[in-house]
Amino acid sequence: MPHTVSEVMTRSVIVVDPLAPLEEARALMEEHGVRRLPVVDEEGELVGILSWGDVREATSAQAAATNPLAPDAEEQWLTVWEAMTRDPIVVTPQTSLADAVELMLTHKIGCLPVVQGLRGPERRRLVGIVTETDIFRQILREWRAQEREG
Repeated sequence: MPHTVSEVMTRSVIVVDPLAPLEEARALMEEHGVRRLPVVDEEGELVGILSWGDVREATSAQAAATNPLAPDAEEQWLTVWEAMTRDPIVVTPQTSLADAVELMLTHKIGCLPVVQGLRGPERRRLVGIVTETDIFRQILREWRAQEREG
């Protein structure tokens, strides 16, 4: 029986508001030890994804454009909306793990937000996230099980 995203996804997801300061998102990532944050609006619908690379790129671009001698030359004016990837590639809990891995490899991404459905009113309701780490854990569990059997 093929594995599905629901078997390995993280259900308890740390999210961020699109209007939050980028510095707040960076602090959330550091506090929770995550490299990606789904971005949800006030209705709880997925509107984007923010990666550690997005934060790094946005803050380095701002640093280059800001006068470092200015008294308020801080990253606080940047918001998540300005740095995030909009309309990210998503999967559902029923998506096969093989299809999820193929999407990640094809698009060179390290995670996929998991939404309730791909169409209709549930299409942007975030229910989890699947990362390359989740997939590696699953592979390791299977390998260890095979070792014990063999």
